[in-house]
Formats: sequence, structure tokens, C-alpha cells
Amino acid sequence: MGLSWKLVKEPKMGQEEGAKEDRNPLEFSKCRALHQVSEVISSLISLSYLIKAFAVKWQLIRNKLEELNSGLIAAENCDTSQNPSLSALIPLILVTVNECHDLARRCVDLSYSGKLLMQSDLDVIAAKIDTHLRKLSRIYTAGILSQGFAIVVSRPGANACAEDMRFYMRDLFTRMKIGDTEMKKQALVNLHEVVVDDERYLKIVAFEVDDLVNLLVNFLDSSTVEIQEGAVKVVSVISGFDSYKGVLIRAGIIGHLISVLEIGSELAKESSARSLQKLTSNSDNAWSVSAHGGVTALLKICANGDSRGELIGSACAVLRNLSGVEEMKRFMIEENAISTFIKLARSKDESVQVNSIDFLQNITYGDESVKQLIIKEGGIRALVRILDPKSTLSSKTREIALRAIENLFFSSMSSINIVMNYGFLDHLLFFLRMGDVSIQELALKVSFRLSGISEETKRAMGDAGFMPEFVRLMDSKSFEVREMAAEALSGMVSVTKNRRRFVQDDRSVGFLLQLLDQKESNSGNRKFLLNILMSLTSSNSGRKKIASSGYLKNIEKLAEAEVSDAKRLVRKLSSNRFRIMLSGIWHS
Repeated sequence: MGLSWKLVKEPKMGQEEGAKEDRNPLEFSKCRALHQVSEVISSLISLSYLIKAFAVKWQLIRNKLEELNSGLIAAENCDTSQNPSLSALIPLILVTVNECHDLARRCVDLSYSGKLLMQSDLDVIAAKIDTHLRKLSRIYTAGILSQGFAIVVSRPGANACAEDMRFYMRDLFTRMKIGDTEMKKQALVNLHEVVVDDERYLKIVAFEVDDLVNLLVNFLDSSTVEIQEGAVKVVSVISGFDSYKGVLIRAGIIGHLISVLEIGSELAKESSARSLQKLTSNSDNAWSVSAHGGVTALLKICANGDSRGELIGSACAVLRNLSGVEEMKRFMIEENAISTFIKLARSKDESVQVNSIDFLQNITYGDESVKQLIIKEGGIRALVRILDPKSTLSSKTREIALRAIENLFFSSMSSINIVMNYGFLDHLLFFLRMGDVSIQELALKVSFRLSGISEETKRAMGDAGFMPEFVRLMDSKSFEVREMAAEALSGMVSVTKNRRRFVQDDRSVGFLLQLLDQKESNSGNRKFLLNILMSLTSSNSGRKKIASSGYLKNIEKLAEAEVSDAKRLVRKLSSNRFRIMLSGIWHS
């Protein structure tokens, strides 16, 4: 098969010569018989691949033979004299294997007398192998197979064939099924390693080794902490693949995972929550989680400040997935979930903060009453505090909080006023000036949206100092940034108070006129630039600043090029009243 075996427990130094002699001659012959049966089964398995007839039945028989063989191989180094039941079972297995070999040969040669009779014979032989497997399992449950006296099949290499991989997985399955506690623990460790390293093993776990998934599910109820933790870690890996989720669900995994959440170790709870997070994406399996008391268990974890951040974060994520179901959303609200998650948004653990914010956004979607409840419970203040530049939070967490504020509270002026009262504009301006690229771009988008909501927000942003920043960004290399900055500034100077403030800044007015120079490739959005300048001409001081800036020729060039907005601007600047004023400036 290309696989190798190794003894886990070797004789001590000086014992090598006498090791075989110390063993009872009768016992030695029994071990040889066990080895011979294993060899016959291996030969039969190889022969079964040549069979074309009754393919489904032979696949079933082959799977059972591989499981039986794994159990026998694992016991080759055991002291069978300690268990007469195993000694008695070996010859019975050999008889069945010989019968099966005869059937296989006849199927290969197509020398059977009739299809119905052969189908019946194959069903009988499969039932006999099942009987041997059950007896072998009971024998091993009594404790004959332990980590100290077992032959371990080595893990196949990276380029191993599918058959070697299946054989290795069946060996692990046998150890998990009939080994002692230490052997089960080690087999689970090995299983986790292979499914993490190579996705091909996942298919074998899910579809090609009968009852392996069911065994993992049963291990979730184990009273041995390490076995429970090992099993749920493997389940967490499997649950991350859509192709295999159905296998877990059909095995009844949800109820067992929730049981782990309630009474498992901290590590087991974390893996269980991660598994449920994957299994409930897009609200899948939501009702199954609810039926097993999962919502209550998850809320309890989130409300319990003693749990680790990773567990709380995953529990938040599961509840976020479930909140898309209206009935569960209402239940969560009744159970005080809003208050709990606002508290979590103040956590020192960023993963908890991020997941709690995601939950709040999800549960609020399209529901104004929930938004009002979040405001009432102090949600705005909690989110604005995350933006405080003095905090040590990452840009990613701040971005998530900023998006949440925009999504949740920009729909009404009453909530916007509360947001601004908590110092939101100062934080937003800080990130517009000095933030990392990603958060700076987001700050601009949020500022752009806020500037278009009402005259009240425009005045507040003008007072906070946003206009000089918009002017600076109009010289950005990014066309999108230039356009948003220009459009935002165009809207802001439509407010009289902002226009007066802007006109007082000689540099800003001159800079806008410079950007109109047709030779400048980085000129921003001309339409909004001209709109801004047109707004400034509504006051005498604005017209004076434009006229005296030294860049009036840029507007005239655009007018000569038949740019309609520029022509309108020139006409405004050339009115009789203003011409007299300009004449005074020029003569002076």
C-alpha cells in the first residue's frame, strides 16, 4: 500500500533477544494468526478493485473490510492471551474472509450461477463482517488496545495516492473507536492535523469512512476534556466547507455543539462557537439552533464578562447570523441583547468590539424602533468613543465603527445631532487630515454624505474646519477624491455663514482659481469648481477676492473655450456695478 507501520512501544535495551522468547509459544502463534488474517484481508481488498459486477455492494464490503483490517493491525502487538475473546474471534474472521474471497473470485470471473443469488450471498457476507466488527469493538472497549502496545500507521506523504490516504484515515477511525483514552486523544490530534493540512482528507472523513462523522459527534459529549476538545476542533474545520456542512447537520451536530457551549471547557466552547458561526451563515440552520436552546446559551456567553474574547466574539457572530430571522431577533431584544452588545462595543478586546458592532448593525437593519433603542441605551456614545484618536485601537476597528455610525444614525437629523453632540465631527476631521489611507478615504465619504444632508450639518462642518481640508483634497491624485471634495465644498459654500468664512481665506480662493488652469492635469472637477466660485460672487468680498487674485485669466480662458459655467461667471464679474468697483481696484 505504500504505508509504513511503526511500534509505539519498543523493548528496552537488553530485552531485544528475549522479547519473543518471553512470549508464550501459544501466544506467539496467535499473533502470527492475527497477522495472517490481516494479510488475507489486504489481499482480498486488492482483489475487490478488479470486480466490475455489483460495484455498490462491493464498495460497501470493501469499506467494512478496511475497517476490520485496521482493527486487527492495531492489535498485532497486543497480548492476546489476556483476552480469550479475541483469540476465539480470529479463526471466525478467517472463515468469513475466505468465504468472501471465494465470492470475489467468482465475481471477477463472472462464474456465479445467478445475479439474485450472488446479491443475497453478498448481503450475508456483509452482515457477517458487521458482526465481527461489533465483537471486535466490544473486545477493544474492554481495554485490550492501548497506546503503549499498538502498531501505528504512518501518515502518508504529500503525494500519496487516494487508497493510502483512505487506509490511514480508517486506521485513525479504528483508534478513535476502539482505542483507550490516550489512543483516542492522539488519533484526534492526528486527524486534526491532516484535515487542516490537506482538504482531500475532508472528503474521506465526510463521505468515505462510514460512521466517522457520527463518532466525532458522539465525542462532543465525552467526559474526557481532551477528547471533547479534539473532536470539536475537527468539526470546526469540517464546518468551514459548504460541501460537508450537510453531513454534519444530518448527524445531529447542532444539539451537541450547543451542549458543549453550555458545559464544555473554554477551548471546546470556542471551537463550538466557531463551528456554529460557520454553520449558521446566511441564517442557515437557525431554527435548529433555536430549538436546542442555542440563542439563550449564546446570549449568556455574551453577557458573561468572564469568558475570553475569542469565545465572546464568535458567539456574537453566531447571534448576528441568527438575527436575520425576525422571530429570533425579537426574542434577542426581549432578552436585553441591545444593552449587552452596546456594553461589548466598549470592550478592550477589538475582536469583541467588531463582532458586537456587526451584530448591532444586523439587528437594526430596516427597523427604526431598534435604532431608537440603541440610541436610548447609549449606543451612539459607545461608537463615537471608538473613534477617539487618543485610543490605541486599530484603523480597522475605527473604520467599522465609522461605517456603523453612518449606517445607523445618518437617516434622521435628531440622531445626527446626538452624534455631533458627542464630538463626532472633531474625530471625523482628525481622520480626514491625518488618518491612514483607508480610513482617510472613508472619512471623506462620510464627510461628503454628511455635507449633503442639511444646512444645519453644513454649518456645523464649517464651524469645525472642514472647508480647508476639502480644498486640500481637491489637489489629490485620485479623481474620485477630487470630485467628492469639490462637490462637498460646493454644497458647503451655498450656506452664507460658510461662504463668508471661506472668502476670508485668500489662499483658498486663489488655489481654486489655480486649479482651473487648463494646463494643470490635476485640476479637480471643473464643474464644481465653477459652482463654488459662482457662489462666492454672491458677495462683494467674494467678487473682490476673485478679481484681485491674479488668476482671473483662468476663468476667461474657459469662457473663451465656450465653457458655459465659466461664461456665466465672467458675466457676473463683468456687471456694470462690479466693473466700476474693478476699475477702482485697477487704478489704485
